Formats: sequence, C-alpha cells, structure tokens
Amino acid sequence: MKIDRIEAIPYSIPYSRPLAFASGYVSDAEHVLIRIHTDEGITGVADLPPRPYTYGETQQSAIAIVETIFAPAIVGMDPLERGKIHSILNRTVHNQTAKGSIDIALWDIIGKSCGLPVSRLLGGYSDRMTVSHMLGFKPAAELLDEAVRIRAEYGITTFKLKVGRRPLALDVGACLVLREGLGSDVDIYLDANRGWTANEALEVLSRTEGLGLSLLEEPCDAKEAMSRRRLVTKSAIPVVGDESVPTAGDVSRELLSGGCNAISIKTARSGFTEAQQILGLCTGLGVDVVMGNQIDSQIGTLATVAFGAAHEATTRRAGELSNFLDMSDDLLSEPLTITNGTISVRGLPGVGAEIDPDRLERYRQDR
Repeated sequence: MKIDRIEAIPYSIPYSRPLAFASGYVSDAEHVLIRIHTDEGITGVADLPPRPYTYGETQQSAIAIVETIFAPAIVGMDPLERGKIHSILNRTVHNQTAKGSIDIALWDIIGKSCGLPVSRLLGGYSDRMTVSHMLGFKPAAELLDEAVRIRAEYGITTFKLKVGRRPLALDVGACLVLREGLGSDVDIYLDANRGWTANEALEVLSRTEGLGLSLLEEPCDAKEAMSRRRLVTKSAIPVVGDESVPTAGDVSRELLSGGCNAISIKTARSGFTEAQQILGLCTGLGVDVVMGNQIDSQIGTLATVAFGAAHEATTRRAGELSNFLDMSDDLLSEPLTITNGTISVRGLPGVGAEIDPDRLERYRQDR
C-alpha cells in the first residue's frame, strides 16, 4: 500500500456561540480537512485546526506546508512506515497541527486496513470518555446559567473555566458563583491561557482557597521560568502545562525544570504517535494528564476520544470534548452525542470519522 495523494481542504463553519479567552477569540472554525489517499482505495481523514495566536499556524500556512513541503516528501511511501514519515516531517520545525493531522490520518488508514478501531490498536482500555465542558469569558451569572444547562442537558459534571482577566476579581468572582451555584460535587478547574503573571496566579489561588478547584492550567508565560517554578512549589493543586508543552521535548523541559507538574495532551497538535510518547513520559514520572481541546470540531473530538479512551491514565480525568456544541454545524455524517456525561468510541475501523460530502461542499473555501 502506498500514499497516492494528500488533500488539504480549507473549510469554515460559524460558531453559534463564539468562545473568548485570554489568548484569543474564536467566532468561526476555519479548519483544514486532511485526506490521505492510498493506491488501495483507503483514505485516512483528520482535522487540522490552525491556532495562529497559540502556535503561529494559519489556515493558509497549514495548507501551504502540507501541499508544498510534506506531501511531495511522503507521497509514494507506505503509510505503515510511520517512523520514516515522522523523520521527514520533523525536518521542518513547528507546524504542530499540520504534523498532528497527518499522523492521525495515517493511523486512520492503518485502522481501516486492519478492520479495527484505532482506539483498540492504541490500547483499548475503555470504550468511552467522560466529558469536561469549557466555559469562556462571560459575566459570572451567565457562566452559571450555561453550566446548569449543560449539566441538565448532557449530564456533564466537570467544567473548565477560562480565566486570565484583569481585574482578578472578575475571575475570582466567577469561581465563587460557580461553586456556590453548582455545589461541591462538580469538578471545576481553571485555564488562564498565559493571561496572568505568576504572582497574579498565586493571588488568585489564595483568594479561591477552599473552593475545591482541581487544576490551574497555563497560568503565565513559560518565559517566566523562575516565577513558574515558585508557583508550582507553592500551589496546592497541580499546575498544568498546555501551550508551553506541544512536543515531547517541551514536556521533558517543563517537567524537569519545575515549570509545571501536570500536562494537557492534545492530539490535534501531537497526533497519536507523539501523544503516546508524551503520555509515556508523564506516566513514568507519575505526572497527571488531561486530554485537552484545540477548540476541536467533531472530527477532532473523535480523535481525542479514540486516544483518551485507549489508555488508563487519560481516562482518570474528564476530557475536554464538548467544544463542538458551540459550532453551528459539522462535517460528520453521523453527529457525535454526549450521553450521561460521556462520549463513546465509535466501533468503526479507523478513527470513525465519516465525512458528509454535502456538508463539506457547503463549507469548503477552495471552490
């Protein structure tokens, strides 16, 4: 089996409820659908979500790197030769979501060629993942209304609150309102998207002590190396690396330097292959992990579920899997559903993302 051609199809789907957070604002899912075709008629599919404010990739730059650098180098290769393919991709620095999408599409081909779900090939630990829902920048009362609605409608009891605003009282107040309104049985954790300084993060932790917050994600920029180490030392809850740890090498640096003591794994930026390397580092060091969300479509969410459900360590915490609820539509033929706070692995060969051709035609941007 050989790779015959690679498509990078830009598409855009509006969000019905845009998401605002410390490092950006998303009103449309301007993504790229990756399709790797083989000479045996098997096609691997993945979603590429460019995030210019996080990784510097745009929709057009992602298409360019795939079409002009990656595709010419790997067309004609056997998709089972992932090691050789990764050695080629890694000659180019950065471009993490472009590399990650190619890796996921290769795994999709492998699963389809074997007639098995990729989640079973990766480990097969569980057939589902518990869902965490992300709450963006809004007044505290609106945040509580959204959380109450999501809990009632989908059975979700874990919420990630986007923070990083100034004055700090805005986010401290939101934490107080959510805890009081949702009760003690709901898991609440914070993600500042590098919006604060380490000292501001310490102040927020002090002012929210006793609320039972479980995690503090990416409170400040990784360049604040000494302050981050001090924050990790003083924090009573794990400090999670996210934007600072897109690769396995970055994970090693931040964990060993004390810049964080938990890791967010995002398959959109690491694919499945490097995500397994990152997970191995974390489990070997006894470090907690959470399956993060790259503001993913349902296609990307399926990939996160496939990887997260495959391993014991990634099922211990709820995965960030519900951002697609804020999109006005999607490309899947069979939409994802959240039942009793969980999303199930699809039992189809590969990752399980079957694309609706009519929806793709409606939203694609290269016509």
